[in-house]
Amino acid sequence: MEFTCMSIIIVLLSLALSFGFSSSEVITLRKGSSLSVEKPEHDFLVSSNRNFSAGFYAVGNNAYSFAVWFNPNNGQTSRERTVVWMANRDNPVNGKRSKLFLFKTGNLILTDAGKFTVWATNTDSLSNPQLLLQDTGNLVLRNSEGVVLWQSFDFPTDTLLPQQHLTRITKLISSRTRNNHSSGFYQLFFDDDNLLKLLYNGPDVSSVYWPDPWLVSWEAGRSTFNNSRVAVLDSLGNLTSSDDFSSMAYDYGRVIQRRLKLDYDGNIRLYSRENGGEEWVVSWQAKSQPCRVHGICGANSTCNYDPSSVTGRKCYCLPGYRLKNQTDWSYGCEPNFEMTCNRSETGFLKLRHVEFYGYDYNFLKNITLEKCKNECLQLCNCKAFQYTFRSDEGFSYCYYKTLLLNGYRSPSYEGDTYIKLPKIILSSIKKSVEETNSACAKGVTIVLERAYTKGNGNSLVTSLLWFVSAIGGFEIACILLVWFFLFRTQPKSVKDPEGYHLTATGFRKFSYSELKEATQRFSQEIGRGGGGIVYKGVLLDKRVAAIKRLDEANQGEGEFLAEVSIIGRLNHMNLIEMWGYCVEGKHRLLVYEYMENGSLSENLLRNSLNWVQRLKIALGTAKGLAYLHEECLEWILHCDIKPQNILLDSNHQPKVADFGLSKLLNRNDLNNSSISRIRGTRGYMAPEWIFNSPITSKVDVYSFGIVVLEILTGKSPTTVIQTIDDGVEVQNRRLVTWVRETKSRGTAEASWVKQIIDPVMEGNYDVGKMETLAGVALQCVEEEKDARPTMRQVVEMLQNHEIDY
Repeated sequence: MEFTCMSIIIVLLSLALSFGFSSSEVITLRKGSSLSVEKPEHDFLVSSNRNFSAGFYAVGNNAYSFAVWFNPNNGQTSRERTVVWMANRDNPVNGKRSKLFLFKTGNLILTDAGKFTVWATNTDSLSNPQLLLQDTGNLVLRNSEGVVLWQSFDFPTDTLLPQQHLTRITKLISSRTRNNHSSGFYQLFFDDDNLLKLLYNGPDVSSVYWPDPWLVSWEAGRSTFNNSRVAVLDSLGNLTSSDDFSSMAYDYGRVIQRRLKLDYDGNIRLYSRENGGEEWVVSWQAKSQPCRVHGICGANSTCNYDPSSVTGRKCYCLPGYRLKNQTDWSYGCEPNFEMTCNRSETGFLKLRHVEFYGYDYNFLKNITLEKCKNECLQLCNCKAFQYTFRSDEGFSYCYYKTLLLNGYRSPSYEGDTYIKLPKIILSSIKKSVEETNSACAKGVTIVLERAYTKGNGNSLVTSLLWFVSAIGGFEIACILLVWFFLFRTQPKSVKDPEGYHLTATGFRKFSYSELKEATQRFSQEIGRGGGGIVYKGVLLDKRVAAIKRLDEANQGEGEFLAEVSIIGRLNHMNLIEMWGYCVEGKHRLLVYEYMENGSLSENLLRNSLNWVQRLKIALGTAKGLAYLHEECLEWILHCDIKPQNILLDSNHQPKVADFGLSKLLNRNDLNNSSISRIRGTRGYMAPEWIFNSPITSKVDVYSFGIVVLEILTGKSPTTVIQTIDDGVEVQNRRLVTWVRETKSRGTAEASWVKQIIDPVMEGNYDVGKMETLAGVALQCVEEEKDARPTMRQVVEMLQNHEIDY
């Protein structure tokens, strides 16, 4: 019996040690008790599920805040803990004699060095108050009857946890910087119109930047007709708000650890991880374009996209300006000159594709560039002006700027900014550019003087030097060889200073055996294309997936990681969602969400689509491509738009898929000379591919137009269509020619669309909307690329004609 009891005690002690129990850990803080700052590693509260802890957290040198955090993984230090709430983020306490004390009266206070009260709940209860940390991460002060006197969920800092509500009286406020946890400049809150918004509240100015400020509420998919003003994140990864905003994590449906955080860079990100066993990954974010966050680079600067950096951006001072604070870009830049009102001493420097959003002094439309310059010269406080030609309206706009804020550079912006500078500054800038260009053009060679001493020297010393050099070279070779075998097969990833696991994708890596089992040894093929075969599979969590097995001979590791990297940057409802990948030896696989209704091609062959569904598919596809071309971090061309690569979900919503032929382009290289190999599928390829012309986003526009014509007519672009001209049967009409000629022969009495429409619809369609769709398609398939609209213009044309169902 004694042996049995001793065994039980040993087992219990082992379990306690394995779960990290400490004799100083506290489950409940009762009245008259306290937690001390002098033992932060041992004196803290812990939740019953052991996922969360609450205690003193070091925020600086001898500076502490009382905080709640996710319990760290094994081996992590206290500074690597993921903090989700702070009591005194703006007023840290001393590392000596500071305490969190629960009075018998029910008031919970935080004292600094035992002298000053820096934070308190201001609660009152004589019924045995107690403080405990719930399994949800909520720090709760309640009485013996269970009545909640105070809870941290009602006072969020920068993080929202599952089941925690953001309400009309609460807000998330970002931290100041990555390492400074005090309150920053960004806020997530409900405004007076009941809309959930992101606000830059800087030291001098403030502005809303999410949703896009130029959109009215219904254009942004929001509704002002609610009075609850509440947003909540559920445990499955769905963020919903009372203004009709909703967004799901890419790993939606899995019960894992999650948190929604307003990061110091002004972006809201949803993070997730397996229960403490992995690093945090980003499963959703509000802003796909980091440079569109207001105030991110401060005044008198521009934000440029830079996918190589952790933040995805870089800040630059304007020419003639210098950085104010070398450690903080939020202070912006200041001029190196004094501006004069003398017009003869000032001029303008053109910055292509640069916009400064907001804070316009005035604007004029339909004026010349020269008049725009003269007006700015006459205004002493005019620092710059933006000049842009609106091709959709047919005239230009001139915006005068007295403040240069929210500057960013993007090729999707059609206008330019002209900054006003003294001519002496302009001449020095131009001289610097000319000298640089001259050196590049002439191929200047700089000769370095080196003195060589010739002599016989000591042969013994020379031999020893050669011997030592040989040994050193051999050691270096061994080190490189070991590095090669250890790391060459590992997928590239980056771990940023906060400890978030930022793989090229941000999602799960599967093993080959796991996917082999999921597909029952790759037995159910559901498609081919893009250098591989697609199989249907069921993952361990019961999700049905489409698993693409890439051809070993055609897909090297570099191409594979490039495709994974591209898809990992995408976040749009009309683009296929990828759940994970596998790279083991020669095996390369991609795991996608499964589309119940298959491809557009299959549905057209089955004649299963009505006219409303066809319109929705066209518009949704256009939205997905517009996002690829203009809204994501990189300028991405699909290069193989066709019905086989447009998949339909259970509601027939389209999702563009198969990025195996995509080309990630440099936004600064508009000629895109790097694309040399013909890409695409016969019948859907733009003329630029055939005639070796510069490749732009207009190649996707052309392919989209062909797909829309196929949606309308039910005919493949490679099919020879029989026509009758003047009573003579002709068999040499292709799809585009046939549609174009049919339109040109149309009469006022009958719609020309009736002659091309898919016979399956049998007149059951809206003629006007079909004419609009066909007209847009014909614009997209113009031979001259400059005559084609952009995908953003396509979306606007389709939405303007009320075909968004």
